[in-house]
Amino acid sequence: MFQIIVDSAANIPAELVRQYGIRVVSFTNYVNDQPLVCFDPDLTPEQERQKGKEYYDAVRAGINVRTGLISSGDFEEVFRAVITSGEDAIYFSLSKNISGTYNSARIAAEAVMEHCNNGHKIFLIDSLNASLAQGILAIYASEMRDQGMSAADVAAELKSYPARMNGVFTVGDLKYLAQTGRVTNAAAFLGNVLSIKPILRGNKDGFIVPFKKCRGRKSSINTLISLLCDNITEPEKQIIGIAHADAYEESLYIMQEIQKRVHVRGFINTSYDYCTGSHVGPDTLALFFMAKDRELGV
Repeated sequence: MFQIIVDSAANIPAELVRQYGIRVVSFTNYVNDQPLVCFDPDLTPEQERQKGKEYYDAVRAGINVRTGLISSGDFEEVFRAVITSGEDAIYFSLSKNISGTYNSARIAAEAVMEHCNNGHKIFLIDSLNASLAQGILAIYASEMRDQGMSAADVAAELKSYPARMNGVFTVGDLKYLAQTGRVTNAAAFLGNVLSIKPILRGNKDGFIVPFKKCRGRKSSINTLISLLCDNITEPEKQIIGIAHADAYEESLYIMQEIQKRVHVRGFINTSYDYCTGSHVGPDTLALFFMAKDRELGV
């Protein structure tokens, strides 16, 4: 057996964390300078959705949010506990080109392996993405573990998955992208006035980049649906991820429309994690799925 570890940006609902035996190392946001731990392991899906609504309503109202890294010390504590207990570990990271978290984990893993030479290993997999693009990989790892595969074999199998795991999303208000420097303030203002709704994605190198522009919310949502349905491979084997920042009704519409066009194994539909959700803002909708690569056809 081995341990599967994610950071809370992986956006796995607490119910599924428990079901699949996954360990979560949580980010902490600072809301009006008060700490907010981003993952609560005891919530039901309904409670997660309600707390997500409260959080994104507060963001709309103008609360001050600061996000930070998980320290290498926090990772070292978790990794050391796993290795000294006689197990291997696989950690699925938020893209190193989005956050410094992967580097914190790498430093921690190297320190633990240097001092705990008992034959057990820590495998790090950079998802080159965020949210459920990480989380679904961890779930697949859990299923492989249940089939009796070793940590080394699972890590070897899954290292190729990030190159095919796509994340595409649209936002409600461009000002949040402007705050993180992904668009200029002028472009955000003009885009909001003209109701321009961009589609963004994680590219093959793990950067979040603009993909195309849509006119109006409905068009952007339908474009997300088409991108998935036109590019997905072997949908019957896939868990599809939907993350929404207090856009639950629209997320249900997305599920219904996908089901009309392709037969998928299942869905995870959940409130956007606070860490990455703070950077994209309320009303964001994101889809996560496997395709032949990340060069999506329009």
